[in-house]
Order: sequence, then C-alpha cells, then structure tokens
Amino acid sequence: MLVLVKRREHSAGRLSGLLVAGVVFVVGLTVVIAVHAGLRSTQRDNAERVMDQRTAVAQAAVRTETERYRSLVEATAAGFRTDDALTWDDFDTATAPLASANLIGAASLGFVVPATDEQIPAVQRLWRSRGAEGLTLRATEPRDEHFFTIFTRPLHNAGQARNGLDVSAAPEAAAALEESRRVGRPTVSDTYVLLRDRRLPPEQQQLSFVFAAPVWTPASRPEFRGWVVLGLRGQDFLSGVLATVGQGKLDGRLLATGRDGGRPVVAEHTVPGTPDLRRSVDLPVADRVWTLLTQADAARLPGASSTLPLTLLLTGIAMTVLLAGLVYVLATGRARAVARVQEATAELRAAEEESRRQAVLLGAIMASITDAVGVVDENGAFLLHNPAARALLGVTEDTDDPNAWQQHYGLYEPDGRTPFPVEDMPLMRALRGEPCDGVEMVLRNAQRPEGILVSVDGRPLDTSAGRHGAVAVFRDITELRRYENDLAVFAGVVAHDLKAPLAVIRGHCEAARDDLDESPGEVRGSLDRIILAVDRMAALIDTLLAYTTARDAPLRTRRVDLEALVAEVVQDHTAHLPPDGRPRIHVAALPVVEADPAMLRHVLDNLIGNALKYVRPGTAPRVEVTGHPSGGTWARIEVADRGIGIPDSDKPDIFTSFHRAHAEAGYSGTGLGLAICKRIVERHGGEIDVADNPGGGTRFGFTLPVPVGDGSTPPAPAAARTAPAQPRDDGFTENEEETMDETDEAAARAALERALAQRAAMENARLPGLSALPAADPSGHDPAAAPLRAPVPDRHSTSAGAE
Repeated sequence: MLVLVKRREHSAGRLSGLLVAGVVFVVGLTVVIAVHAGLRSTQRDNAERVMDQRTAVAQAAVRTETERYRSLVEATAAGFRTDDALTWDDFDTATAPLASANLIGAASLGFVVPATDEQIPAVQRLWRSRGAEGLTLRATEPRDEHFFTIFTRPLHNAGQARNGLDVSAAPEAAAALEESRRVGRPTVSDTYVLLRDRRLPPEQQQLSFVFAAPVWTPASRPEFRGWVVLGLRGQDFLSGVLATVGQGKLDGRLLATGRDGGRPVVAEHTVPGTPDLRRSVDLPVADRVWTLLTQADAARLPGASSTLPLTLLLTGIAMTVLLAGLVYVLATGRARAVARVQEATAELRAAEEESRRQAVLLGAIMASITDAVGVVDENGAFLLHNPAARALLGVTEDTDDPNAWQQHYGLYEPDGRTPFPVEDMPLMRALRGEPCDGVEMVLRNAQRPEGILVSVDGRPLDTSAGRHGAVAVFRDITELRRYENDLAVFAGVVAHDLKAPLAVIRGHCEAARDDLDESPGEVRGSLDRIILAVDRMAALIDTLLAYTTARDAPLRTRRVDLEALVAEVVQDHTAHLPPDGRPRIHVAALPVVEADPAMLRHVLDNLIGNALKYVRPGTAPRVEVTGHPSGGTWARIEVADRGIGIPDSDKPDIFTSFHRAHAEAGYSGTGLGLAICKRIVERHGGEIDVADNPGGGTRFGFTLPVPVGDGSTPPAPAAARTAPAQPRDDGFTENEEETMDETDEAAARAALERALAQRAAMENARLPGLSALPAADPSGHDPAAAPLRAPVPDRHSTSAGAE
C-alpha cells in the first residue's frame, strides 16, 4: 500500500511538473517572439534611414561634381574671352592645374572652333601660327559647318592629345555646341561614345557626355570664337563617385534625359549583396536632368544590420527551454538527483580502487625487477628508488642536492679515482633533455668499499606523468667486465695455441717445397695451396682476435700526422706493383689528429684496402682521401672510391659483425673489417658512416678529435680518461701507485709469457692480438714485420718476435 501511495505521489509530481514547465515555456516563447519582432522592425527602420542618408550623400556628390565641371568649363571660357590672340602657351598655362584637380571621369578638356569647308585652310594656318604644331583639320563629311578641336588637355591618363578632330561627326556633341552658342551658357550633350574612345575595343567603350561653354568676346558687339569642351565618361564618373561615398555598400544607375525625351542608362555601379532597398532622385545638370537610382542590401548597411534579433531569439528560446526544463527537474528530479549522486559515488569509489590497485601493481613491479631504477624531479630531488637501486647503491638515505650526489653515493669515473662530474651524470643530462645510454661509472662508498662498475641509462621523464623530471636505470656490470677481460686473455692464449701449429705447418711446407724443387709441379702446387690456406687461417685468427680486443685494448693517443700515416698505408698497398699497374690514389691535405696511431692505421688500412679491392674486373682502382674540420675540436676523414659500391639494402648492416655485402660476387673477406673500424672510431669518441659517392662507388667517412691548443689534447673518451696525480693518505701519489700496479702487471705478464712459451713451440712469440695493427711507431716497410699489439687490455708491451 505504501509503495502504491509513493507511486501515485511520484506520478502526480511529474504531471504538475510538466504542466508548470509547459506554462513557463509558452509564456517565455511568446515574450521572446514579441521582442524579436520589435527588434526586426527597429532594424528595418534603421536600414531605411541609412539608405536615405546614403542616397542623399550620393546625390550631393553627383551634383557637386557635375556643378564643378559646369563651372570649370564656364570659368575657362570666361578666361579665354579676354585673350584676343589665344595661343597654345596661353591654353597650356590656363589648363595645367586641371591635370591634378582629381576630376572624376573627366577624359580631356579642349578648345573647339567652328569652320566651313572653305575656311578650313585659313583656320588651320591661323592656329598653327598660334602654337598648334602639326595641326591638321580634316572634315569627316561635307556639311555647312564643322567643329574642330584646336588645343586639348588629356586628363586621367586619357592618352595623347588628339587635335584636329571634327566634333560635328558626333550629332550629340554637335547639338550641344550649337545649343551652347545659341543660348550663351554651358550645356550638356546627350550620351554618346567619345570620338577619341571609338577606336577602343567595344568592351572598353563607355557612354559619355561633353560639357560645352561658348567663348564670346567682351566687346559691345560680341564675336564668337569657339567653345571650351570637357569630355566626361559616364561609367568612370559614376563608379568614382559611388566608390567614394558608398563605401562598397551602395549600388547605382545613372539615367540621362535626352533631347528626344529618352532616358538611357549611362552607367551602372554594383556591389556584392542582394539589394532590397531602392531610391530614385533627379539631378539638374546644366540644361539637362539626370536621374540617379540607388539600391542597397539592408544587411550590409552599417548600423542597419545586426545579428542581435536572431541571437536574442535563439538565446531566448534556449533560455526558455532551459527554464522549463529546470522547473520540471525541480518538480520531479529529487529522486533522480539522489540516484545520480549514488551512481557518481560508486564510480568514484571504483576509480579510487583502480588507482590503488595500479599503484600497488606498479610498486610490486618496481620491487620485482632486478634493474635498479631511480626517478628525480625537475630540481634533482629523488622521487623513487626501487629496492634493487637501494641495494645496488648501498645507501639507505637519499640526498636531494645534485651537487652532493658524487660524495654521497661515491661516484667515480671508470678509472676509479676521478670524481664523476655532476653535469655529466646521466640524470643531469636527462634533466636537460639529453637521453644517454651505457654511461659507465664506478660506485664506491662505505657500504661498497671495494667498488663496483655500473652502466647507467638516462631518459627525460615522459610529460604524460604530469611533471618534469628524469629516470635512470643502473646495472652492475662488474662481473661482465671481469668476464670480458678473462675472455680477452683466453682469446690470446687460444690464438697463440692455434697459430703455433699453423706456423709449424707453414715452416714444414716451405722446407718441403725447398727440398722438392725437382719434383713435379703438382706436388709444389699442393704445398703452395697448403701455405695459402695456413696464411688465410692465420689472418682469420688475427681478425677475430682484433675484433674481440678492439673495444678493450688501451688507447695510447698522441698527435698523429695523417698525411704521413696515409702515405705509409698507400706505400704498403702499392709498393709491390709495377709503376704502370699502380692504382690512382689522390691524398689531399689532411689535418693532424689526436688518436692511437696503431688503431688508426688499422682503420685506414682497412678502408683503403677495401677501396682497392672492390672494383669491377678490368677497371683500375681510383681512391681519394680527404679531410676537413668538423665542429670545432673534430676532424672528418673521408675515403672515396669508384668501385662497385654498396647496395642500399646492405648499408644499415655494413658495420655489423660477419656481414659481407658482396660475398656472392666472389670477393674474399671475413666480414669483420668494418666492424673493427667502427669499434676503433667509437673508442676515440667519433662516428663512422657510409654513403654513395656522387661519381660512383662508395664514400666512407669518420670523425676523430684534433689536438686542442699548442700540444694539448682534447678530453679522451670516457673509457680512457685518467686523473692527474694527487697525494694519497699512504704517502704515494696516484702516478706512483700506477707505477706499482704496472710492476705487478708486468710480473703477471711475464708469468703468462712463460706459460705460453712452455705450451708453444715458438719462444718469445708475441700474442697476435690486433695483428693487423702496427706498433705505435709505424714504419714504412712491410706491415707484417711490424711489432704487434697484445690482445690483453693492459698498458704494457711484450717482447717482439717473428710469427
């Protein structure tokens, strides 16, 4: 029963709400429509008033201009009355100001005289004598009297003066001249095309008028001398006047009443819009009456058009609907409001629960991952350190001052002694918007006194997180480095063990070949092939060992004269060739660089060797080596050839290990040469790239640092930086400790050499290592005889020996 009562109350409330809302809507709509109608009526009245004002202004402008033209010809004629012998100079002086008088639509002002057929020669001689040079009077057709233009002043770029025209050829102009002479005052002609305009294309011709004022002498018995005539183009006149006073809002049509009672349309001026307002006014002009018809689009008239009525109508309807809806909602929406509040609360609780779950999940992920992660805000204050980060750093408390990071966490350069610069730390670089990968540093503090080597990646914090900051990922690579060092030592031992039997095989083959000089050629050929196979195997071992040690071998940088080094490499590749069979190699002026000479020689030897090797059969190699500064403290070296080139599909992988672009073409190689070059260049902090040579072939380019100042060197790459000698608590300097370390390492090295001597057949043999690399002081003789660098990444050289 209670539920039924509530339902009835709810229905009654809805019905009363609908009724009240309907009444509010009808009343509001009625008021809005009434106000809209009133505004539209007022707007129409404003449009009519503006139209009247614009038409009056246009009427006054046309009357003013036409009256000015009438007064002009009348005043000019009055001036000529007092001149008994009118000359061209007099006419020119009197009419010169008119050229700048802004006479709208005026074509020209002229002086016209009458003459019969018999008088034409005499009149022509008279006016030639008065300055009308070259005047020729030609009658268009026989008639009682002709009217010739003697002097003419062109106006508004009307072209050159055309004297000698027979105005009587235009009946409308002739009638106006005769009427003016008869009545003794200015007259206006009927509309016609000016004689000077009849040579124009039809679309450029206009209906025009002439104003004519007679010139009589002031004597008691006046003598007629001629007329002052002003030509007026109708379209130019009407467009000029209405463009000025109508401001692009007023259309106009000009009608002129002729002597025959006709009212032709002389000119029309139109503007954009749909005219709905029209006016017509008559204008007395001299002895004629013109009619000006104006029309305009009410919506374009200033002050007469507004979107206020429509805006008010739409706004009123919208507000009425809103008000009616509000009344309905207030009458019937209490239960609905409660339901919506409950629904919103439930959604908010669900969103809060989801946020909490995401936060727990993120925390679990951060706690589970083994990589150390740290996040800082824009000021360098730590927002997050996951458990792996705290365990790796060995510090329980963070510091929010970036300048204290080095001492607080114990961060050093890879040498383990040089404090790591704050500005070079990955998090600081990431805060500057500079991503970085694989930045190595030593972490040593009270919790980690032995120190560990870590690799750090830094990235700017994604702006979607809602704030600026940076994130860094730390990885402990201490064991990885130890493994790599052990692997390098192992590679050296393996290379020695592999090459020792090869040397024995080669020696026995050479001895057997020498002893079998009289044997058949097949036997010696087999021995030669064995020797070649041994050499290829030795070269492959050298290449593999060079590849494995190129990254970790110590850099011994110094100033290197590139021109001398390139000359030695070229000499090594071409000395054994006859003069007429040597390739064309051009070496431009090259800069001095700061590099490890032995490693740099390997790069040049590989690139120049490839340029000489990868050529089309029967084609002489052409190589060009150039260098130029690149970005202040760097130099760019380029090696270009005219060989077979590298396909675009192979270029992205050309510097990867064991990749060969032309293996199917029969060119030999291991696929490691360019990978070694890339490692060496990157060890020096530079970059290497490849591109097509515009003249055909390939162009390799790489960058190297140049010496800074006089004898000073630029900063070494991060892996090769060393700290200056500093006093230590135990009384030794850093350099003295390094000397002691070198002594220990020398002893270890000697022990290794003894072990190798016991296991190998060759004594005092140099580990091959970077066997393709000559010593730091390269010589000009055969590079195979040059001392070789050890593969183990230490700072000592071992005893030299022949392989």
